[in-house]
Amino acid sequence: MAAEGNLQAPTRHPLDWKSEDFYNEDLAFKEMERIFDICHGCRRCVSLCDSFPILFDLVDESSTMEVDGVAKEDYWKVVDQCYMCDLCYMTKCPYTPPHAWNLDFPHTMLRAKAIKFQKGEVSNGDQFLASTDKHGALAGIPIVVQAVNAVNQSQVGRQILESVVGLDKDAWLPELATKKFRSGAPKSDDHPVVAGANTPGKVAIYSTCYVNYNEPGIGYDLIKILDHNAIPYVLVEKEKCCGMPKLELGDLDSVAKNKEINIPILAKYAREGYAILTAVPSCTLMFKQELPLMFPDCEDTQLVKSHMWDPFEYLISRKKDGLLKTEFSKPLGNISYQVPCHSRVQNIGKKTEEMLKLVPDTTVNTIERCSGHAGTYGVKKATHANSMKIGKPVFKSMSSMKDDTKPDYISSDCPLGGHHIAQGFEVNGLGAPQLEHPLSLIAHAYGLK
Repeated sequence: MAAEGNLQAPTRHPLDWKSEDFYNEDLAFKEMERIFDICHGCRRCVSLCDSFPILFDLVDESSTMEVDGVAKEDYWKVVDQCYMCDLCYMTKCPYTPPHAWNLDFPHTMLRAKAIKFQKGEVSNGDQFLASTDKHGALAGIPIVVQAVNAVNQSQVGRQILESVVGLDKDAWLPELATKKFRSGAPKSDDHPVVAGANTPGKVAIYSTCYVNYNEPGIGYDLIKILDHNAIPYVLVEKEKCCGMPKLELGDLDSVAKNKEINIPILAKYAREGYAILTAVPSCTLMFKQELPLMFPDCEDTQLVKSHMWDPFEYLISRKKDGLLKTEFSKPLGNISYQVPCHSRVQNIGKKTEEMLKLVPDTTVNTIERCSGHAGTYGVKKATHANSMKIGKPVFKSMSSMKDDTKPDYISSDCPLGGHHIAQGFEVNGLGAPQLEHPLSLIAHAYGLK
């Protein structure tokens, strides 16, 4: 008899995405039926995304009230609501490997998404939304940027985007930057390389699509923090999208193409002793988990995994090495901070919270629950309303501190999640505290802005 739940930490099997069986729809349905039956008997994940309530409703409304009574075609309703947050695997499921039942819900959904993509059943609009390098390439072109941003902010423009691309007309959208981060970032001062027991003494910055094209200020604040702490840095000489938006679509061939560009370059920095930092948790996770699972035998991919850091993971490790400045000149007051799903999945602990709490006269209200944004899920017409519903408990929890005072700032390591939370505050009448990325808050506390 199988044990009830795991007594060990969950492990992850490599993703067998290159085998023919991976794309066999009958075999995939058979595995989904097995997993759905286990989920139906457990139901611990009902408070996460909409995949689980939909699954359980399908079961409860079937003729048998068991998974065998659910039509296979209805499985796609469950698949379409999974946005690969990974929280069911990491925080809820008692049957993940090494448990004998070997349950991996997110990667089973990824397999189904890959089958759907291979069948040509993913819309052009969804594919466009996941092509961050394509629409981001318009950033930095003055007249074009102004025109695109004007369309995105106009009611008529948003209605057109909704009908053509499937963007919800009410969802928050980022603006294109007038100057790309990679074009405007200053070179590092000539600091000596001082490695610690836990940390390399120099940093390579993988800027990410979002920081490069949409919100370069986050990248500038990271640079200011590194420079203030006398840590030399370079920008990765060339980069493509990490591939997470394509992964969420099931477009694994595009993920592989971007990997073939990124990994050789990043591996060079790893061999030269750099810590590689990204300021967007989803991108960090892509290099720490998803690409290593897709390419378990690629030495360069595994090398990059071991040198990839969340910025606050790195900074707190520098503190443990006695190499981080902790003299802050400005208090931050009350901060309501949300830990993004893709930060939690990295299993690094609450490093951002730990850093914020170093600032004197600063109180941090930390919320560990999904904001609901989840990449493109939060902006699509088909799912924006669901994303706001999923995020509502977060919005409410962040709207007041533990002592019922109001936050001065709301913050999340995920920039898109942060803006989604700010929209949730506005829609639900919860006030208008200032939204700042945690890196920007620390730069402010250091007196650097």
